Amino acid sequence: MDAMEFFELSAGKWRSQRTTHHLPFRRAESGETEITVATLPADHPQVVEICKLHQVDPNLAVGGAQISWQGTMAWDKTDENHQDSTVMVIVPESDNPKQGRLLREKGYAEIVPVAGQFLMDDEDGLVLITEYETMSSHERFSFASPDLRMRTSAVKRFGGFSTSSICVETRIGSELDDSSLVDVQPQAAQPNPEARKYDSLLGW
Repeated sequence: MDAMEFFELSAGKWRSQRTTHHLPFRRAESGETEITVATLPADHPQVVEICKLHQVDPNLAVGGAQISWQGTMAWDKTDENHQDSTVMVIVPESDNPKQGRLLREKGYAEIVPVAGQFLMDDEDGLVLITEYETMSSHERFSFASPDLRMRTSAVKRFGGFSTSSICVETRIGSELDDSSLVDVQPQAAQPNPEARKYDSLLGW
């Protein structure tokens, strides 16, 4: 499997149940997100636009995806809103379609255009590695079944602040679409504003 095939398998709507561990504070927070993934062909105007934004030849891209999401986290304030969308473009290496660059319209750890690295591992897991100016992120996505996806991520802020997350994602409309499938609750602790400053709700 290559990265574009992984995107195609991910197309559709998903319910993601997430637990984020704020490591320096020894506290965990749960949340739920609805994610929509739509694949984009290599010649789609948005794919071409993202390539030009990153000064990459659009002919090198094999396609991409548009991802939108809306969710909540346990420590949200009343007016806090986790809703957004982004576009990602796959630019594989010329001699290896299983790895290369992943161009983003904007990152999720920092809201700026960013180019990261992707690779497909030996177990058909998609790994994304992104370096920002002030932090780095490492994410891995894998399918347990066509309608059940797992995601782990780690975000490390330069200077030592780290968060680690695990998500169980079920395809909406499938027999596995049941919000009670996984019931994770945050540890009994008061929210820490510093912890939320560097949290990320969604990889893609």
